[in-house]
Amino acid sequence: MSSTIWSVDEHLDDILATVRPLEPIELQLPDAQGCVLVKDVVVEVALPPFDNSSMDGYAVRIADVEGASEEFPAVLTVIGDVAAGSAGLADGQVVGPGQAARIMTGAPLPAGAEAVVPVEWTDGGTGEGPAATMRAHSDAPEGATGEVRVHRSVEAGAHVRERGSDVKPGDLALRAGSIVGPPQIGLLAAIGCATVVVRPRPRVVVLSTGSELVQPGEELTGGQIYDSNSFALTAAARDAGAIAYRVGAVTDDAETLRATIEDQLIRADVIVTTGGVSVGAYDVVKEALSSVGDEDEPGSGIDFRKLAMQPGKPQGFGSIGPDHTPLLALPGNPVSSYVSFELFVRPAIRALMGLPDLHRPTVRAVLSADKALTSPAGRRQFLRGTYDEEAGTVTPVGGSGSHLIAALAQADALIVLPEDTTSAEPGTETDVILLR
Repeated sequence: MSSTIWSVDEHLDDILATVRPLEPIELQLPDAQGCVLVKDVVVEVALPPFDNSSMDGYAVRIADVEGASEEFPAVLTVIGDVAAGSAGLADGQVVGPGQAARIMTGAPLPAGAEAVVPVEWTDGGTGEGPAATMRAHSDAPEGATGEVRVHRSVEAGAHVRERGSDVKPGDLALRAGSIVGPPQIGLLAAIGCATVVVRPRPRVVVLSTGSELVQPGEELTGGQIYDSNSFALTAAARDAGAIAYRVGAVTDDAETLRATIEDQLIRADVIVTTGGVSVGAYDVVKEALSSVGDEDEPGSGIDFRKLAMQPGKPQGFGSIGPDHTPLLALPGNPVSSYVSFELFVRPAIRALMGLPDLHRPTVRAVLSADKALTSPAGRRQFLRGTYDEEAGTVTPVGGSGSHLIAALAQADALIVLPEDTTSAEPGTETDVILLR
């Protein structure tokens, strides 16, 4: 481990200078969810591709229903049905003077028609009062013919979704750098894109170390604790946009750890370890990885560092394996590991995705606390807190101990106390990193 004390920003800059966006690939739409578009998507077909009805009702000419009312309805001859998915009226019929066509939602507006009258504004072809719903074709007494009484007038284009009213050919559908989520997949499908060129979601392998760790659901014996870090960090990696794989806790044996990491390289764009990076006699990650790397390859190998931060002072970063896969070695204390993930691993994942915005939002908020918060000189401290957007305040949750994971579960923000701050009184304005 280097004797140099690194700042948080220096360590992050070093990581981001090494991490490069993943190479683009072409994926089918369902596989592209969560990925980032590499290039702009331009519309090639209009959406909707034709004028269509937004209501069940009757396609009419404007002049034929002008002045219509319940007392003096416009009586029109129904010449046919237009269903969704059809090309229009049968036999190329045109809606002429004094005529109407029954039309269903999504069906193309037939030639000659200028608007749609909702069925509720008509008698539905029954000769009775206003209709509540459109009768099924098979149940309509007049079939698709007969007469319909229209009780209200409409303007041109009423209840018609015009061709290209959503997007037109040549429009920019999605900009490069957009994350492909459900609405984006829907738009891509609607404009006829079956595949899309994206940067794939990074594959992140998370493994925890420590002979004291037991998997949840198993029985604890003397000196053992449950492995929570690998679960929390795997979830955090997925939340950041990655495909994450959790490896069960590895015992404090350097050869076993090295072999486990080498086995995982085949499916990893990033490896994240937690535990074993401090100065103890059994800090296995340091022991296993301090000597790895290609001497002829600048930047390869893992550098273990002390950072001017609390929690999370011990950190490791470098590359490993034939593809120089980035590896971030985080501390083992639960809060230390999670804070370290948010500060260093999450930005690395988003850089691999090719996203321009790598960081959680940071806001200024007024400290709401019963007493002053203390912080060690020369270290940037990150305390758990709850942020009240409406009030513009942040309230500390729990103490400063790096093992207090219960408080972390209640927090939605990190209160940042700078290196030159040793005490922050209630009412002080400070930076707050929003976690949700």
